[in-house]
Amino acid sequence: MNHFNALINQQMKTMEKLLYIQAELERCQEIEAELRALQKETELLSIQTEILQMKKELKEIHEVFEKQTEEVIESYQNIEEVSIV
Repeated sequence: MNHFNALINQQMKTMEKLLYIQAELERCQEIEAELRALQKETELLSIQTEILQMKKELKEIHEVFEKQTEEVIESYQNIEEVSIV
């Protein structure tokens, strides 16, 4: 009977360890999920920053294009004036 009680006692210790590890595993999985969510938020912020930079670049390129268009129009008008004279 002492052997049986020793086995039960050992099994109870194993069960306590199992429950502890299971609880810790669940806690770690929750932390992992939070970290993943934060990382996605970080990725979202990164994408948003990249989009803002691209919009800024696009605006700058658009301004350069408008200036070039004005120069082309002026140049064409000068050619027309010279042709008329």
